[in-house]
Amino acid sequence: MEAGEYQKLDRLETDMWWYRGLHRQMAQALVRHLPQAPRGPVLDAGCGTGGLLRHLSGEIGGRNPIGLEINPEAASRAAGKSGAVICVGSVNSLPFATASIAAIVSADVLCHARVDPAQALAEMSRVLMPGGLAILNLPAYDWLRSAHDRQVHNARRFTRGSVRPLLAAAGLRLHRSTYWNSFLLPAMVARRVLSRGEAGKSDVMEYPPALNALFGAVLAAERGLVGAGLNLPAGGSLLVVARKDV
Repeated sequence: MEAGEYQKLDRLETDMWWYRGLHRQMAQALVRHLPQAPRGPVLDAGCGTGGLLRHLSGEIGGRNPIGLEINPEAASRAAGKSGAVICVGSVNSLPFATASIAAIVSADVLCHARVDPAQALAEMSRVLMPGGLAILNLPAYDWLRSAHDRQVHNARRFTRGSVRPLLAAAGLRLHRSTYWNSFLLPAMVARRVLSRGEAGKSDVMEYPPALNALFGAVLAAERGLVGAGLNLPAGGSLLVVARKDV
């Protein structure tokens, strides 16, 4: 990710509709499935500047939150924002003991150019306790790659079909996968197509308050459907819940 993107992320992730929706979507999945996971720490693998980790801290029932971030400046920002212990390192080689983590969340990390998805998932499987939980958010559809992906160094996007064999190879059993950011997908497609030839622009920006509120309400409605058990058939992102077999 470009240095300027970390600064924008740190400034905007608390209030921007996309990050609020992402954090709440992942928290909802974690809260629903965490009671079935063993007791132990919860790791945010690729925690960026700490917004998701801060949001999760009030949701995990006294479990110890830990962050991992490869960028030292972002890791410092994450520590200040979340109050959690943040380790500097790569998801390709997690600096944690085998079977020491109860649950892992990872938001838009396996897509990054510096990440080997197969290696990162193998490492997640290694550090998870038997019965441990992995909740992943992934950008969907490689044909949606655009200027945004170039700016944040996304090298790949995913589908339900492409994720399943990666999880299986790492020893993780797919429990659920659903697309989301579905209702806004047509607008996303239009923007990505129109910006395909542009350079140096990401979708992380300050939106007008009315538009920010509208988009946030759309994601809240989707979150209600996903929370009710509906797997959405298409969307800009893919939410994956997997477990390490006992």
